[in-house]
Amino acid sequence: MHTLADIAARFGLTLRGDGARIVRGVGTLAEAEPSQIGFLANPAYRSQLATTRAAAVVVAEKDAAHATGDVLVSRNPYADFARIAALFERHENAPAGIHPSAVIAADAMVDDGAHIGPHCVVGARSRIAAGAVIGPGCVIGEDCVVGPDCRLVARVTLAVRVRLGARVLIHPGAVLGADGFGLAFDQGSWLKVPQLGGVVIGDDCEIGANTTIDRGALGDTVLEEDVRLDNQIQVGHNVRIGAHTAIAGCAAIAGSTRIGRYCLIAGGAGIIGHLEIADRVTVGAMSLVTHDLREPGEYVSGTPIQPKREWRRNAARFGQLDQLARRVRKLLGEGTDD
Repeated sequence: MHTLADIAARFGLTLRGDGARIVRGVGTLAEAEPSQIGFLANPAYRSQLATTRAAAVVVAEKDAAHATGDVLVSRNPYADFARIAALFERHENAPAGIHPSAVIAADAMVDDGAHIGPHCVVGARSRIAAGAVIGPGCVIGEDCVVGPDCRLVARVTLAVRVRLGARVLIHPGAVLGADGFGLAFDQGSWLKVPQLGGVVIGDDCEIGANTTIDRGALGDTVLEEDVRLDNQIQVGHNVRIGAHTAIAGCAAIAGSTRIGRYCLIAGGAGIIGHLEIADRVTVGAMSLVTHDLREPGEYVSGTPIQPKREWRRNAARFGQLDQLARRVRKLLGEGTDD
């Protein structure tokens, strides 16, 4: 438990209220208990400041006057709420050592300060650094490196030639270093192209559950530092993702595309291969990126949801757009595009 005064001092917040008040957790404005801290980041929920039962709320200066109880004034309420919530996060202790059921290759190197959980496999020539936690059922293939203080939660697979920096967090079911989708067509059948590269993950990255990152065909697939991937994302071979970029669930990135730094890719977006995306680009949900995006900014595509009958009429008219455009150009005396 912590007092409001302690929390304000730790995170550089301005406290308006009872500094001796004790808090034991966090919650939403609507559901917080009298011993919890809430927050307001979305103005749509401002009306809940008057009714929340929270011990205190984290708010921006412009919203402080709307609160009826104790407040912690912040320049970035959501970020500071995340920092406060971390005070109450609990992790089971993972003592250093190797579980008896784990299988470790004779030439693998596991630091004495690492934790290897039950039913794990560590392959030939792989190295596990101090402070790393390899959760139950993980498979570390050949020639992999797991850096200091990494955490593989459970059932994570590092197939081959995967190198993790420091403090990388990988959630259950993720697969890094599987074959990229490299095929050559010859004489009526497919010929598999060997995938000889690896995967390089920078410091402080997070990779969501069941996300897959293919190893490179020749060079490496690379995530620079502090890249955050949600669940069920596909990253193709030889993709490079710049530092501090975040990608939401079910996005798919085809091979050899380069994504810049500080980008935001929303859920369900698709990016075809061999493209260049500049720094500080935002791609909207369900968008399909088919060409280079060379300037920072927000990009969207697709048709928003609408009533079915309306959508069917619009879909039919979409098929007539070319014909209508030609008629308009003819009426304007501009000829056609033939």
